[in-house]
Amino acid sequence: MAIRQLRLDEDPILRKKCKEVNEIDEKIQMILDDMLETLQSIPNSAAIAANQVGILKRLVVINMGEGVIKLVNPEIIETSGEQECTEGCLSFPGKFGTTIRPQKVTVKARNEKGDEIIIDGEDDLAKCFCHELDHLDGEVFIDKVITFLDV
Repeated sequence: MAIRQLRLDEDPILRKKCKEVNEIDEKIQMILDDMLETLQSIPNSAAIAANQVGILKRLVVINMGEGVIKLVNPEIIETSGEQECTEGCLSFPGKFGTTIRPQKVTVKARNEKGDEIIIDGEDDLAKCFCHELDHLDGEVFIDKVITFLDV
């Protein structure tokens, strides 16, 4: 495992759409492990998308304190409700803002073993799913901010 270089601010890779993973092999598993180690090396972090470490693959790692979630080719298949969120991002240090996100989200993906999984997320986890899956499509949270916050 290795800590990977985090891509910041106006790095063009953050605006590129990530490619689907065709095969979950040792290389993909190593990338997921590296993403987790990178995430764990950053205080107060919750999740990371592959393009944030320079890899254009549809991979996300989430660790919000209730166990690690590794997602391959995640997609949101259902949303409901609405919530006002405070968001920040590892790739935009020191920037925070208010966004509107679904209150509940259902995500379909594959886990690191290749098994199809469906996960429901509410509140903060729903926000996290939306934020990270936006990254995979080359979208960043600052584009969705309705009010920037001074923190």
